[in-house]
Amino acid sequence: MGVNKHLWRLSVGVVAWLLVSAPVSVGQSDFELWRQVEIIRTAHGVPHIRAENLRAGGYALGWLQVEDHGEATPLRLWATRGQTARIEGRSGLTADFNALRERDRAIETLHLLEPETRDLYDGFAAGVNRYITLHRDQFAAHIPSDFTGYDVATLHIGDGPPAARVRRVLQTIEAGSVAEEWLDADVETPRTDEDGSNAWALAPSRTRSGKAILLRNPHLAWSAGYYEAHLTVPGVMDFYGDFRIGGPLGVIGGFNRYLGWSTTNSNTGDRTEIYAVPLDPERPDRYRLDGASLPLTQVTRTVEYLDGDVLVPETREFWSTPLGPVVHRTSDTVYIARTAGDGEFRAGEQFLRLMRATSLDQWISVMRTRALVSQNYTYADRAGNILVLWNASLPLLPHEMGGDTAVPATRLRDMWTQYLPFEALPLMFNPRGGYVHNENDSPHFANMRQPINLVNAYPNMEPPMLRLRSQLGIQLIDHNRKLSLEDVVRMKHDYRMLLADRVKPDLLTALAAVPGTGGVADAAQVLRRWNNTAAAESRGAVLFDIWWSRYSQDRSEAEQFAHPWSETDPLKTPRGLADPTQAVAAFTWAVEETARRHGAVDVAWGDVYRVRRGDVDVPVGGCPGRLGCFRVLGFTRQDDGKYAATTGDGWVLAVEFGDEPKAYSVLAYGQSAKPDSPWHADQAEMFARGEMKRVAFSARDVDRQAVVRYRPGQHPGVSTARPPASVRR
Repeated sequence: MGVNKHLWRLSVGVVAWLLVSAPVSVGQSDFELWRQVEIIRTAHGVPHIRAENLRAGGYALGWLQVEDHGEATPLRLWATRGQTARIEGRSGLTADFNALRERDRAIETLHLLEPETRDLYDGFAAGVNRYITLHRDQFAAHIPSDFTGYDVATLHIGDGPPAARVRRVLQTIEAGSVAEEWLDADVETPRTDEDGSNAWALAPSRTRSGKAILLRNPHLAWSAGYYEAHLTVPGVMDFYGDFRIGGPLGVIGGFNRYLGWSTTNSNTGDRTEIYAVPLDPERPDRYRLDGASLPLTQVTRTVEYLDGDVLVPETREFWSTPLGPVVHRTSDTVYIARTAGDGEFRAGEQFLRLMRATSLDQWISVMRTRALVSQNYTYADRAGNILVLWNASLPLLPHEMGGDTAVPATRLRDMWTQYLPFEALPLMFNPRGGYVHNENDSPHFANMRQPINLVNAYPNMEPPMLRLRSQLGIQLIDHNRKLSLEDVVRMKHDYRMLLADRVKPDLLTALAAVPGTGGVADAAQVLRRWNNTAAAESRGAVLFDIWWSRYSQDRSEAEQFAHPWSETDPLKTPRGLADPTQAVAAFTWAVEETARRHGAVDVAWGDVYRVRRGDVDVPVGGCPGRLGCFRVLGFTRQDDGKYAATTGDGWVLAVEFGDEPKAYSVLAYGQSAKPDSPWHADQAEMFARGEMKRVAFSARDVDRQAVVRYRPGQHPGVSTARPPASVRR
């Protein structure tokens, strides 16, 4: 009764806020898809969409993304039209030319998509338009309200060759001759261990309920736009998961009542090869393959950019072939970049079909589409199956890997034309021990109970690698205990810092071998008493982190560790210190530096590392993956010298597949990016405590937990619902 009374009070407050916040007037829209859909917000603002059809479901998704995240989605759609340079100036030119190329591809392929996919795209555009029309004052003047399915489809067109790779290859051909479109990408941003995900799947043999369990735990920047939602269309789909802000089908994890999956980034194989193909000496607009003279296709595109207060047009010519774009040409050679997934238009459609799959056979059949060109997929279902699939649409090369050089080609058979066979992709299915896992490392170690084959079937597959975070994940689940869903949630929030287990003994030994001042000796005792965790209350973790940053700076792994990571000892390496003398010197510096920065060498981790969101400012446990944490968090230094979580664990989902799915989730940064929303920071403290909310999935539970219900766009005042302050916490 207490819960129902609380929800009743909350609903009354929401309705009152909606009435107060309504605009004075608005014109009648011709598009009234709102009649075919209802949004039900449950606790923490999670939206449950009940739509009569996929077009109306897409409409609600478009409305919600703008309602909760403002201009983010409209700006992304607007960018597909190649107009960002009109605002950003010349710096936006390359992005605009690329966008126009992808838009051309979307226009020529949209009709090839299944009607259901097109309906979702059209509806999404209509929902974005409707929100902008009713709330015009919330958007910049250049943001239109006439988006279409073509704009949405452009979001899901596969990328061409990576600019940084092209630049490196071209610099080996003719120094200084790189075209302008490749000049702004001379440096690739390295992926850090804070950018990624953890995923587990447990078979019925490993769970107390006898039901399969899936854990999904992405950890990207907190600006990545994970958006928790539930889309139901009777007889068509009933899916709960992530709908990334910026489009309707950037879905990278979730579940229906039959099955679920999680993606983790990996697949480091190279998808691009650049081929040096001879030009026809008689015809500079043609190239030669297999003795035939073949035409190059020329396209001229014009983009306007802002120069002061004036729009200036810039026109560029682009040449292409059926094998890929021309990225460079000399007097006798044309360089063609062939990239797996370039121009692929079915990625959104494949996600939609995965969301609707009801069995393992259906799900695998959809994965064979190969429109999703990368990522690992960890899967579990109600039938009790679990698997990890290393999903990579990599070229089946007829030659050695080209690397940063161009591969000569005079015949079609000199160039790749097929992907690696789907059957050759690493797949771990229902293995011994009843578990699979991935933490962004190679697929070789997805299960440690099976014989491990470290030899790849093809040279461009990912080489073996198992970092500390992955090793800790294995320690957490590679045993014979049966686990409940609640056990999995608890284990996911393990705060161990595995790096400390591997190097702290050597550090303490080195410190004991040299005479130290009182301060260093006392600090060594702090480290000795520390429990090797990054829990909020841990004392010693901050000192260890500062020491390791100093000691490891500008050192390779071989220079850091006495025993670097080895394929032959993957679970016990790296370990030990390669340079104890420098480790002691770095520790001496770290003792003074920790006291200077934070007032004491034994400062608690949570006194330094915080979750700060809205009015929330609380201690948090977790650390960067480089320190061997499974509970991954990355931080940004604040003006007061403390550090706020800005990347790492963000959206966490754990689901058990019984007759009806049972699930827990948490979205650290809340459903809304708008600071005045009640759902901007209301999960922050829960997240910091390592807690998760119970997911409402069944229609009965959704109705019981409803906080507010509305038809998006029916009334001009429907915006982010805001409960009164008395019941916000």
